Amino acid sequence: MRDPYSTLGVQRTASEKEIKSAYRKLAKELHPDRNKDNPKAAEKFSDATKAYDLLSDKDKRAQFDRGEIDADGNPLNPFAGMGGGRPGGYSGAGARGGGFRDQEFQGFGTEDMDLGDLFEGLFGGGRNRTAQPPPRGGFGGRGFSGNRPPPPKKGADIQYRLAVPFVAAAAGEDQRITLADGKAISLKLPAGVEDGTQMRLKGKGHSGPGGNGDGIVMVEVAPHPFFRRDGDNIRMDLPITLDEAVIGGKVKCPTVDGPVMLTLKPGANGGTVMRLTGKGWTKKSGTGDKPARGDQLVTLEIQMPEDLDALKDKLGDWKDPAKPRSKFGL
Repeated sequence: MRDPYSTLGVQRTASEKEIKSAYRKLAKELHPDRNKDNPKAAEKFSDATKAYDLLSDKDKRAQFDRGEIDADGNPLNPFAGMGGGRPGGYSGAGARGGGFRDQEFQGFGTEDMDLGDLFEGLFGGGRNRTAQPPPRGGFGGRGFSGNRPPPPKKGADIQYRLAVPFVAAAAGEDQRITLADGKAISLKLPAGVEDGTQMRLKGKGHSGPGGNGDGIVMVEVAPHPFFRRDGDNIRMDLPITLDEAVIGGKVKCPTVDGPVMLTLKPGANGGTVMRLTGKGWTKKSGTGDKPARGDQLVTLEIQMPEDLDALKDKLGDWKDPAKPRSKFGL
């Protein structure tokens, strides 16, 4: 896989927020469901997911930046941090050419040394003794192990798209999803779930010699006809009649948990915002089985009657003495 920073299109100094933002943008552009006529989109989407998985893990990102693992998370240099040698070799003080490399000794100091002289100096013995290379696997049978075979790879991940109704996402209701093997499971939404959130299902991907891959579920929160999200809060506009605004009283108001009764004070003005505590979106900071919720903010809208003639008859010559535009100097 190519460099994960290049895959996501970010600098190596990018913050966690910048990495997450870049991945979300790519995920939406490359999702297979939106690119059915572009077979390369699925491959690019998978690469972007792998890059995000590595860079979103602080430990793995640090290991990659130090050159200890590759973009797939496989170890590169067993001696990382022990002298600054290149992957697969040993770099000692004064080494020229990087030390051991493919069982070739490059020399010490400023001059190349004959291989026989080298081992004679290391292990003793006369000039007529045939120099023998160190045993396979390092000196004394321990240490550097040479060409170590890579670990078996896991199977490929499987991408899923989960459309969640606005009300269900706000309240954190469990969702049912059918996997590629035909099995349906119950999926618990994370607190604070939003459009584009990804969930990883361990071992629910394709099988492979190193075990099963994972299932990657992308959540798509559907819009609502009158609710709209504002952080942890939910906003809506509630129309009320003129007589309800004048006289006040109780009116029904919808919430994501079902309708509730809202008490209006006499003389309620249009634009007034009323707060319903705990009727908003689940908070990421919440704990326990029932995470904390934001609030629902209800903006009152006074709706004039369709039959204005009847209202005019009621008003007669009465005029409101108030000057609502006086604050504008009018």
